[in-house]
Amino acid sequence: MKLDSFDYKFTDDLIAQMPSVPRDSCRLMVLKRKEKEISHFYFRQIDKFLKKGDVIVLNNTKVFPARIFGKKETGGKVEVLLLKPSGKSPKIEWSDKWCIINKPNLKTGQKIIFSQGLTGKILHDSGFEKVIAFSQKGKKLRELIFKLGKVPTPPYIKSNLPKRKLMEYYQTVYAKDFGSVAGPTAGFHFTKNLIKKLKAKGIIFKYITLHIGLGTFQPINTQEVEKFKISSEWGIIDRKTADYLNKAKKFGQRIISTGTTTTRTLENFYKLGKLLSGGKYIDLFIYPGYKFKFIDALITNFHLPKSTTLLLTCAFGGKDFVFSAYQEGIKKKYRFYSFGDAMLII
Repeated sequence: MKLDSFDYKFTDDLIAQMPSVPRDSCRLMVLKRKEKEISHFYFRQIDKFLKKGDVIVLNNTKVFPARIFGKKETGGKVEVLLLKPSGKSPKIEWSDKWCIINKPNLKTGQKIIFSQGLTGKILHDSGFEKVIAFSQKGKKLRELIFKLGKVPTPPYIKSNLPKRKLMEYYQTVYAKDFGSVAGPTAGFHFTKNLIKKLKAKGIIFKYITLHIGLGTFQPINTQEVEKFKISSEWGIIDRKTADYLNKAKKFGQRIISTGTTTTRTLENFYKLGKLLSGGKYIDLFIYPGYKFKFIDALITNFHLPKSTTLLLTCAFGGKDFVFSAYQEGIKKKYRFYSFGDAMLII
């Protein structure tokens, strides 16, 4: 399967630079797979397509200010994006060693000087992802990262919003545990009032965690899709949630996955006929031809061409159908990417 077949053209003015306010006022494109029908609504109207007993599953990870800036000892500027702690422990316990990507490229042994007396040294260089050792750890490192770091919004967002406001926007209203370097953007459209309204109609909400790292936004670097290896990210499903979702599935309740990160987590934890619980690294790359085992519907955004998230969407909705929906979205001026509009595939 050729990567180029997942390319599409559009104009940059469709890239959303700001979220809809309120969040649920964004547009919602609804794709009915069986009927091959496309219709247009607002996200606040999503209840039209939900029924009592439906289970909406959300990723409750929380974004931290993972982009920090420093300089080389020679004076050149350096940008560092923290991905995850280095080593076996997936938890952000603010170890001094972190996996990063950076620009410009640095080699093993090079030192980075940050503000507030913080320094770092490149310990390992695998070509793209590197390991850095900071001069601080624990509570002090956390304090410095939150003080010096910036919200790791994608490069196509050119917002000049204050850091505090951007942190609010680039976060779901139900975010719980810090650990992500990118937002679970399909969840951006939910407001507390909308969740309350849907719960009152008998819709159930359950939460899992995938701390988003390189795997979610990593460019596919092989022309043959099947040869691409996605980077791992830490996922967690607690026992109570797994038990509930298994029972819901058994009794025919629809499992509605919010976002590609939630989808990859649910599908990866499904083994031998049931959803397992616990925590593990997830490196499941979903592309057309994949047979979905657990989810019944998908809430997602409009994704970058040739991205892992677009390929997952095509796997669930059907490539031709999804691409026809994208063309209709372009024609009707839908807003694309992280702060853009939403799609519901049922």
